Amino acid sequence: MRLYRRDASNMTGRAGAVVFAETTADVQAAVRVADRFGVPFLARGSGTGLAGGAVPPDGAIVISTSKMNRIVSVDALNRQAWVEPGVLNLDLSRQIAHLGVHFAPDPSSQQTCSIGGNVANNSGGPHCLADGVTSAHVLALEVVLPDGSITVLGGEEPEPDGLDLRGAFVGSEGMFGVATKVCVRLMQNPPDVATMLMEFDSVADGAQLVSDIIADGIVPAAVEMMDRLCLVAVEAWLHAGLPTHAAAALLIECVGESGQVASDVDRIKQLARERGVAHVRTAADDAERAVLWKGRKGAFGAVAQIKPNYYLHDTVVPRSRLAEVIEKVYEITERYGIDVINVFHAGDGNLHPLLVYDAREEGMVDKVHAAGREIVTFSVGVGGVLSGEHGIGLEKRDLMPLMFSEIDLSAQESLRRAFDPKLIANPDKVLPNPATCGDLHAVPDGAWI
Repeated sequence: MRLYRRDASNMTGRAGAVVFAETTADVQAAVRVADRFGVPFLARGSGTGLAGGAVPPDGAIVISTSKMNRIVSVDALNRQAWVEPGVLNLDLSRQIAHLGVHFAPDPSSQQTCSIGGNVANNSGGPHCLADGVTSAHVLALEVVLPDGSITVLGGEEPEPDGLDLRGAFVGSEGMFGVATKVCVRLMQNPPDVATMLMEFDSVADGAQLVSDIIADGIVPAAVEMMDRLCLVAVEAWLHAGLPTHAAAALLIECVGESGQVASDVDRIKQLARERGVAHVRTAADDAERAVLWKGRKGAFGAVAQIKPNYYLHDTVVPRSRLAEVIEKVYEITERYGIDVINVFHAGDGNLHPLLVYDAREEGMVDKVHAAGREIVTFSVGVGGVLSGEHGIGLEKRDLMPLMFSEIDLSAQESLRRAFDPKLIANPDKVLPNPATCGDLHAVPDGAWI
């Protein structure tokens, strides 16, 4: 029971019971019990969420879908598959690789995160710049609604009739019910891939090159940035020859037909030269490419070499304000005496500042939370949003009024009640209690409390 009181965030709750569902009927039975007695419930996959979305409300029924891990069917011709929610993201792509296809969303936690969790949070990943996030790769869902009934949202056809309830469900963070089967869209594996690593004297220079590339009409498959502290931490673990002397590095990947990939790479290198980039490392083969990506996706784990704890945020800002926001992140964390590692999806402005700290230091946790709130507030203030792919959960629930008016929040609450009139499906997440909406107010220095 203690294992299910938390997810990968730093928040905890208390589960009243844990159900290890193996079938849709198991999920339905658990939900019917919750409905009958008015007990809150929530679905949980691998627990890799970082916003507290899978932290149980006090006494809730936790429905674990980890044993619902079957790939039910694969239609290689139409490039779609029906899978259960406990299937791990990377396992799906590995098991269908022989068909020349893959599941496009690739969060850094893809070795452990589940498809059900991807659906709940509308997850992205490095390659969502070109391929889109989870909502673009889910065609239909079998769902147990909060009253215990079973329905299918969406369909295998391209444009099902009626309201797009599939689109409403993806990203609803468990508030609309439990997905028990998911029809996912599969992408053809690209015939050619090129992966480049570039080093910069400043984060601002790297951010400017990203804008240059997109403005030139090139949309790479992925554009990832790592700052110096991240490079140092990863290199100490991976020994991949990363440029630890650089202020920042960009990992850029182009995919497609060979001619197009070669053309894009040549143009990107030209734009890099115009920005004074002295060295561009191009992966010579799949093995070197895999090492570079291992460094990027293993960055969160590598921070343990610096401090034992980290707090991760997930705002999105306009690319044109990227350098400005990163500088503000450095200023905020320096003021609080906190180390920060910046590793993020530069192509779409999705920031992931990791505030690294030692929770045993007196007052440090409060400083980390205060710094995080300032970062989020500044990001929203420059035209950004609260979250790109980690969700709102508990972490940013009470910050929703920074982005949404009372009318906006009321409309979202109405949609939630349409699915869950009793408010027992993962309650107290995402939407702030109406009584607390007025608790966020401006103060003279522009911060929010």
